[in-house]
Amino acid sequence: MKKKHVNARLICQVSAAAALVLAGNAMAADAFSSDSKWMTGDWGGERTRLIEQGIDIKADYVGEMGANLHGGYDDDKTGRYSDQFGLGVALDLQKLWGWDNTQAKIQLTNRNGYNISNDRVGDPRAGTLSSSQEVYGRGHMVRLTQLWIQHQFFDNKLDVKAGYFGEGEDFNTFPCDFQNLAFCGSQVGNWATNIWYNWPVSQAAIRVKYNINDELYAQIGAYNQNPSQLEHGNGFKLSGSGTKGTVLPVELVWSPKVNSLPGEYRVGYYKSTADADDVREDVNGFDAATTGDDYKSHNSKHGYWFVAQQQLTSHNGDATRGLNIAANATFHDKDTNFIDNYQSVMFVYKGPFDARPKDDIGIGAARIHVNKDVKRNAELLNASNGVSDYDNAAFSPIRETEYNYELNYGIHVTNWLTVRPNLQYITHPGGVDEVDNALVAGLKIQSTF
Repeated sequence: MKKKHVNARLICQVSAAAALVLAGNAMAADAFSSDSKWMTGDWGGERTRLIEQGIDIKADYVGEMGANLHGGYDDDKTGRYSDQFGLGVALDLQKLWGWDNTQAKIQLTNRNGYNISNDRVGDPRAGTLSSSQEVYGRGHMVRLTQLWIQHQFFDNKLDVKAGYFGEGEDFNTFPCDFQNLAFCGSQVGNWATNIWYNWPVSQAAIRVKYNINDELYAQIGAYNQNPSQLEHGNGFKLSGSGTKGTVLPVELVWSPKVNSLPGEYRVGYYKSTADADDVREDVNGFDAATTGDDYKSHNSKHGYWFVAQQQLTSHNGDATRGLNIAANATFHDKDTNFIDNYQSVMFVYKGPFDARPKDDIGIGAARIHVNKDVKRNAELLNASNGVSDYDNAAFSPIRETEYNYELNYGIHVTNWLTVRPNLQYITHPGGVDEVDNALVAGLKIQSTF
């Protein structure tokens, strides 16, 4: 696509976003009421009636803009826009059909746009480890993201969910209010290479949860590992053709009150039963980059994670406002995984100003570390090809550690619209020392229709 066409599309999308902001601030009918949960309003009360009958229609939009202000692989400044539309329905089958303690959901998503990280922030030969626009990815197409049914047994002690959905809905879950991918959603899915598929990709799956008490539960799942579901045109694929194995996560989740303030702590482990190639050794245990032989195959790969979220303070006794802290850490199989460990920490203050009690301000820092065997493999590959100059097109960039930082401010325009301007700083994009540190300006729009 020519640059002028990209820029025209960008202008149109930003104009549409501005129109949403103006509509949220204008005196308007119920459809644009700032107190409504939905931009389109309550449809004359029909939406509430449907929910009371067990039908909750969900429609939303996320748009993200990124502009490279300084540094990166290519300092030719430009802006990129990516977005996602979602449409679905949550069903309370007890209300609808009298099925006690049973719920279901269907969700479609459509992603489009371009990502500033791909060719401006990162060296295209290496990419970046994170992304400055988390909503980008998994193809410009409509996908079936959720199709499941859920039932509670034994006075809600046992909870079973089955159908098509992703691991990150239930395991290693995390909010997605930041724009940089390193602070958004299930982090295992970002770094467990080619096995754990985050939103919007779905997999045939079952999840079983047992509530030990009001604060503690344990859960286990089984997810079909099928790389063909990532392919363009397979957004509605329900067959098992192309299956390589099963991803088996297990997790313990504790949700205590600390000084009457909520917290959540997760510890989990995953194992994939699919074969996985070694990142360095060949079938004979030597360096594959040197011998040219096939990489050694392992019969599984694994990893584990920790997640902590805790509200630390309230604001003059108001628990909806105050300081929150969150931290993530993941650790992965060093024989088979490109990333061997990741850590992040975030601080979010909700309601920082009395005049803006529903706004929030956030700051985060993340470290993403490339497996040392990946680095060594690239060094051997360059030596084998006789190249040592980074500017040589045949050179394989040496990747080590990337750091991501984000500062954002969430403007609660209405109950159905949040606009979140942000600044991001990426140190060693892609883990490549030769790439200049980059400063990115972002804008995230979250709206519920």
